[in-house]
Amino acid sequence: MTNIKDGANYAPTGAAKRVVAEGEFGIAAAFLDHGHIYGQVNGLRDAGATLRYVYDPDPDRLAAFSERYPEVKAVDSFEAILQAQDIHLVCAAAIPSERADIGIEVLRAGKHYFTDKAPFTTLEQLVRAKQCVADTGLRYWVYYAERIHNDAAWRAGELVGSGAIGRVLQVLNIAPHRLNPGSRPEWFFEKSRYGGILTDIGSHQVEQFLTYANATDAQVNFARVENFNNPGYPELEDFGEFSMTADNGASFYSRVDWYTPDGLRTWGDGRTFILGTEGSIELRKYIDITGAAPSSTLLLVDAAGEHREECLGQTGFPFFGQLILDCVNRTELAMTQNHIFKAAELSLRAQQVAEQSASKLGD
Repeated sequence: MTNIKDGANYAPTGAAKRVVAEGEFGIAAAFLDHGHIYGQVNGLRDAGATLRYVYDPDPDRLAAFSERYPEVKAVDSFEAILQAQDIHLVCAAAIPSERADIGIEVLRAGKHYFTDKAPFTTLEQLVRAKQCVADTGLRYWVYYAERIHNDAAWRAGELVGSGAIGRVLQVLNIAPHRLNPGSRPEWFFEKSRYGGILTDIGSHQVEQFLTYANATDAQVNFARVENFNNPGYPELEDFGEFSMTADNGASFYSRVDWYTPDGLRTWGDGRTFILGTEGSIELRKYIDITGAAPSSTLLLVDAAGEHREECLGQTGFPFFGQLILDCVNRTELAMTQNHIFKAAELSLRAQQVAEQSASKLGD
């Protein structure tokens, strides 16, 4: 059972459909700096991937991972994973500023790469990763967990894709998180290493917007970041907000923050509101306050009436099986590479706009 109060180590499992036979699709895990590595690995194992190797320079993290997955073999170097002939994909959750270089190494070694978000902390890293993907023909996947590993969020995509609410006009995302500063590593509070709040947890929200709005690009209209209440961590941004307009006219607003109260039973009360020409959807992604926790609830209003779906445990998280098959068949069913990179790019650009606005205010 995953710890629903701790977002850093939130790692769902599901009754996924296995898409490959045992041993057919080998994976390895490396650089276990963030607890999301467990969610990445769980999703792939549930879909049929075979976990073979793990590497991390920290013996305590390595031991904890090996205890969770007894079948895995710990290796002494990252190079051993890169050279392994029975590995198709490498999962990593490194320090954000290091994720791009690790991914480029993986691709150049002839393997697909699956990193935690944020995949980049600079636009220059994004450019290099794009070039490496073009050169190798391999995939650079990103764990945008707030959609792909959340039942209500996935179900919303199915409904939107089927035309249940018509053309999407607007997406609103509210994404509070619990800070737990005593449990965080030093890099979490160093701006050059985590990239900023919009680069980091903002990337989840951008990816959802592009998906639900069926958009391929967007313009940043407004962005803001603040440290309102954490003077002991001067490089931490504990609040962010931004808005965008997509290339198809759909609009977007998101608030991200580190202000989940201690009394909430989950790590954050994530909400999404999707307005369409023929209806609307509300997502209560992790909790129904004063009601069930955990939960994953979808509320739909359309011409036929009001509908409520409790989605927890109902989807099987199909993304992970689709990812595996995309790697095997060189298709783009789970998520296109352009979509993955565009979500990262727009979150980086929103971060830039916020920082430029703050600089002007300080002049």
